[in-house]
Amino acid sequence: MTTLAATLRTRVFKEESLNRIGALGFVSLVTAALVVAPIVAVVWNIVLPSEATWSHLASTVLPEYILNTLLLLALVAVGVITSGVSVAWLVTNYRFPGQRILEWALVLPMAMPAYVMAYAYTDWLQAAGPVQTTLRELTGWRVREYWFPEIRSLPGAAAMLSFALYPYVYLLARSAFIDQSRSTHEAAQLAGYGVWGRFWHVSLPLARTGIVAGAALALMETLADFGTVSYFAVNTFTTGIYRAWLSLGDAVAAGQLATCLLVFVFTMLAIERRQRGRARYAGKRNPMPPQPLSGWRAWGACALCSAPIAFGFVIPAAILLKLTLTNPEVQFGAHLYGLVFNTFILAGIAAVAAVAVALLLAYAARTLTSPLVHGANRVAVLGYALPGAVIAVGILFPLGIIDNAVIALLREYFGIKSGLLLTGSLVALIYAYLVRFLTVAFQTVEAGLTRVTPSMDDAARSLGLSPARTLVRVHAPIMRGSMATAALLVFVDVMKELPATFAMRPFNFDTLAIEAYNLAKDERIAEAALPALVMVAIALVPLVLLSRQIAASARRSRENIH
Repeated sequence: MTTLAATLRTRVFKEESLNRIGALGFVSLVTAALVVAPIVAVVWNIVLPSEATWSHLASTVLPEYILNTLLLLALVAVGVITSGVSVAWLVTNYRFPGQRILEWALVLPMAMPAYVMAYAYTDWLQAAGPVQTTLRELTGWRVREYWFPEIRSLPGAAAMLSFALYPYVYLLARSAFIDQSRSTHEAAQLAGYGVWGRFWHVSLPLARTGIVAGAALALMETLADFGTVSYFAVNTFTTGIYRAWLSLGDAVAAGQLATCLLVFVFTMLAIERRQRGRARYAGKRNPMPPQPLSGWRAWGACALCSAPIAFGFVIPAAILLKLTLTNPEVQFGAHLYGLVFNTFILAGIAAVAAVAVALLLAYAARTLTSPLVHGANRVAVLGYALPGAVIAVGILFPLGIIDNAVIALLREYFGIKSGLLLTGSLVALIYAYLVRFLTVAFQTVEAGLTRVTPSMDDAARSLGLSPARTLVRVHAPIMRGSMATAALLVFVDVMKELPATFAMRPFNFDTLAIEAYNLAKDERIAEAALPALVMVAIALVPLVLLSRQIAASARRSRENIH
């Protein structure tokens, strides 16, 4: 009797819980399940029997994959932290020539994918490129009579990724520096600390959480990179996954390598979360006013802050532009327009879908108190930590099972012979984009939703509006700016995404990123310059608008306090 009563109570509780979460909560649960599915599918490969491929990989190249991945992470970490923190400190705490322009221009390298940068610098620095050619003309040396650093190497890949990814650290470190209390710095000054002492002993410890978060984002992007390391012939887990999958034809071995890559990802997340838990705060917000610099110090600060922009955007963009204008084989024809159309279609659909799902998730978190819903939302935004290669492997496994089941069903009961319906379709590719970039949309939309006061919800309820009507007629119009920002961010990210697109795109369906990669892989760098440049130009417009908006918002916030 007691067991029966307990069973009934459990059933009633479950029914009440499901009724309580409603349709919005159901969306959160389904979204979380869709994000977790690729992870489960990848990890499941551990128990699946592989052919001799895995044993061969483990005994030959797996140690190299591990070592190269660790070295790449270490070099990129040093590069992005050094660059991002130093320029963030200067533009936040000092006034010097060009400082206001540099505030937002330091984000420009985010428009230049690392693999595009790799194409440009390879053309510039290779033996037949302008730099070494000029060097030989000036010195009279021959090709093998001098040493020149090899750009297509692991340090070269680390340099490209550092140039492209330091803005992650810059943005979060700058935000942390702005939020630091003036009284804390004044107390350190009274204690006898000079400028460097305050930087090392006060500013850096207080900004550690933001710096670690920015570095973690940059390192997760490094783990996800395929274009740069593949083009530079650096063997990492990402290149190994594609080699096992596409060259050796062993999807199980690719999944097992993807599981190893997941270990790196979750280790990174654990370190970042641990650092966040040990965060230190500076008390009431009353930031230090920027100090004016003069003379050589002012111009030195300007040069130091200009260097990352030059190496991360101006120089590679100039190289691509020169290659485009001087190459007679470049054609602005139907093929290019088709690539642009395909890119816009994919990025546009993914952006709209991501914003729509993010809006529902954020509204569910706002209106529902269920721990189940809030837990599902936290799971749903894990996708950004997953490399595109892992997502591709994880999605294609369950989709392949579904496709095979549908094909067998159609043949058995209807006598219809069908090809693959989901695998290699736009639906599968959009699904991969949603898993990867839903976090970007969710965080932006959620931040916009917090600006809608609870009194507006109360007023809508008093007028008899349902939650759905409140969302459509009250919240959505107010959040138009946040939703547009989220859509732009997802659009740019999808347009630059190479690993998932490369593995999952439909047959004969190429984008600007795929075209640039294929041409560069065939050593046709001059021809790859045009699609790469078009991609950068498209990404540049929303990025400039957003970065200027962020810089202006930070200045207004600071001026209001003072």
